[in-house]
Amino acid sequence: MAATSTGGSAALFPPEPAVNQLLQPLAEVLAQVPADWAPVVRTWQASPDGQRLQAFMAERQAAGACIYPAAPLRALALTPRAAVRVVLLGQDPYHGAGQAEGLCFSVPAGVKPPPSLRNILGEISRSLGVPHPPNGHLAGWARQGVLLLNTVLTVEDGQPAAHAGQGWEALTDALIQATASDPGDKVYLLWGAFAQAKAGLIQAAGSGRHLVLQANHPSPLSARRPPVPFIGCGHFTQVRDFLLARGGRAIDWSA
Repeated sequence: MAATSTGGSAALFPPEPAVNQLLQPLAEVLAQVPADWAPVVRTWQASPDGQRLQAFMAERQAAGACIYPAAPLRALALTPRAAVRVVLLGQDPYHGAGQAEGLCFSVPAGVKPPPSLRNILGEISRSLGVPHPPNGHLAGWARQGVLLLNTVLTVEDGQPAAHAGQGWEALTDALIQATASDPGDKVYLLWGAFAQAKAGLIQAAGSGRHLVLQANHPSPLSARRPPVPFIGCGHFTQVRDFLLARGGRAIDWSA
């Protein structure tokens, strides 16, 4: 078993069983949110949506549901609010054992990247001419200011979208609005209709100053289809150019 740290946001990373299952009550997870994100989370937690989601999660855990991931707020722990430069939106976590780890599209090192992630990594190599990461664990991106946020933060084993419509969306919409309202021009990567539905929210909160890039989802079912195929979309070069033009550093997508 890995050693346990006691500092900062380490409480968000309990020693995890092999299946990466959520074992803590949701209230305990929410209590550990990093301070910079806490105002958004606390407001949602006290809202009707937050209360409904907590009751739903308690009911499902009491029923013995296998819920992933063990650390649903990991994206917030790895990417401080003030450090956000790019926001990548996913839909909900992977629903297979050992895959989801609280970062959209990411899987732990040693886990075979799912098809959508393989297409993302391939597009990095094609568009930037750099090696893609050695595995599907994307924490290196998160530590450079890429907020890897799913719009629904938990799922049940073998049941995609099992927790959709239960209250997570109100929180993640608030987090998206917060990043768009904060200082600094950012890039939002919206792949697929579900993520693209957030474009208006971003533009309104950011007064149109952010770069919002949209394409089909990187899933093999849609990555090459019109109207905007993900394969060849050029988003990674556009992110680089946008950040450099504003005096920032480029994201090392091979990290």
